[in-house]
Amino acid sequence: MSDPAVSVSVGDDHVSTVEVRRPPNNFLSTATIGGIADALEALDADDRCRAVVLCAEGKHFSAGGDFTGERSYTTEQLYAAAVRIFRCTKPVVAAIQGAAIGGGLGLALSADFRVAAPEARLSANFARLGFHQGFGLSVTLPRLVGEQAAAELLYTGRRVDGSEAVTLGLVDRLVPLGELRAAAHALALEIARSAPLAVRSIRATLRGDLADRVEAATAHEASEQARLGSTADFAEGTRAMAERRLPNFTGTCVTPGARHLE
Repeated sequence: MSDPAVSVSVGDDHVSTVEVRRPPNNFLSTATIGGIADALEALDADDRCRAVVLCAEGKHFSAGGDFTGERSYTTEQLYAAAVRIFRCTKPVVAAIQGAAIGGGLGLALSADFRVAAPEARLSANFARLGFHQGFGLSVTLPRLVGEQAAAELLYTGRRVDGSEAVTLGLVDRLVPLGELRAAAHALALEIARSAPLAVRSIRATLRGDLADRVEAATAHEASEQARLGSTADFAEGTRAMAERRLPNFTGTCVTPGARHLE
């Protein structure tokens, strides 16, 4: 499942880098999420690595799913790969520039920490498209920002910038865009300088059954996404996004054929 668009480098300072290279939007696919999982699993087995920086090339961290064309995979396949990411055992620091939208936000929240630039834009925009959240955000978003703030972000689908994301708890550190990679690496290096066995033990205690909860959540999310993907509201939401206008939702159910989404 490895994706050539996912690169891995192992540093001499025990910090490794996993980079998605599908610029400018770094749209998600099963191959890409599987490639990230492959990379993190390999780094779990590599004693040279004690912490990981997860980053993306180009303007955006990830704009989420690409709704402009047909897909050769199902949501279930993508989410199975996503769960593998949550089951990896070494600490991950995500460096977020530009957009982290929809499934891209889900990927960012799989990390232990997030470093972002003020220009970053984070959004769980699913309701604005007419369907259910995915990528485990049902679990990870309230875990970070609390139930009430998570509900507001999911119901409205609004975007927050890096500064508000820090206030909400979505982001841990805010740095100028030009310093983003260096700051993410510096945080990962702080972690890597601690005793590796102790860090992995502490992480396992703090995350607990997170991966199991994400696995259960993604099964429900995929089912709801398939159901809502056949509605008139979803068709209108994706059209409105492509046309850069406000959607005109009616709450009407139609059945043009269910689609698999992330």
